[in-house]
Amino acid sequence: MTGTVELSTGVALVCLGAAAWPAGGGWHSGIRRARLVLADGVAVGTGPPALRRMTDGLRRVRGRLRPEWWSFAAGLLLAVLGSSVLPVVVGAAGVPVLRRARLAGRARRAREHRQDGVIALCGALAGEVRAGRQPGEALLCAAHDSGGLGEPQAAVLAAARFGGDVPGALVAAARQPGAEGLRGLAACWRVAVDQGAGLAAGLDRLEGALRAERDQRADLRAQLAGARATAVMLAGLPVLGLLLGFALGADPLHVLLHTGPGLGCLLVGGVLEGLGVWWVTRIVRSAEAVS
Repeated sequence: MTGTVELSTGVALVCLGAAAWPAGGGWHSGIRRARLVLADGVAVGTGPPALRRMTDGLRRVRGRLRPEWWSFAAGLLLAVLGSSVLPVVVGAAGVPVLRRARLAGRARRAREHRQDGVIALCGALAGEVRAGRQPGEALLCAAHDSGGLGEPQAAVLAAARFGGDVPGALVAAARQPGAEGLRGLAACWRVAVDQGAGLAAGLDRLEGALRAERDQRADLRAQLAGARATAVMLAGLPVLGLLLGFALGADPLHVLLHTGPGLGCLLVGGVLEGLGVWWVTRIVRSAEAVS
């Protein structure tokens, strides 16, 4: 009986290998065919329609659920484990703080993206001017390629197309966070038009200055990585302490949430934790502001 089972298993493996062997489409196509064989002709990952709808629904919910709401979820979990409403209150209080941090990170990324767009705009505009285009026509071409003007792009391009106040439109566009380099572009444009100076040379110098400033910020961010890691470590120490307490067989949630000394330790520790994270964050932001 055992020999029959082994023989059947060997035959199944041989058939599976024949299905997976690349017959001209490569190894990956053979693997796909083998998966189809194992799934009885249904592509793996699709599943029944009901399962696909449920998966799509969960994916949409996950996409709409903001990361800050995990604070409330963690508080709810700790409230159930510790039989106390206090973690829910703390988790709900952490939602606006985390939302503010998320929005600040999004604004920072948008600002850096806009700074890169301004640098690309200066380089593309200098190349178009050297190619023999007039400044207005060169700006039209460079703006579409780089996208460094942001939302006021239509107003700037309209001024360039119809002979309007291009430097004024650039100064207005420079009010966007991260688009401050457009003020330098407006100055180069004004000098080139009023005094007949070379626009391409000025744009090259402006691009070099903006790139040097971006590289300096990147170096500073790399140097401040240690301070950020310290802030993350401070934020994670309480969780590590709770896990260590559970590992030792204690009940730290009961002590912290249902006893007087535990509540006092929780209050003092929370205040010190917040002060430590705030202090490290303040140091990082001050260094970035000075740069």
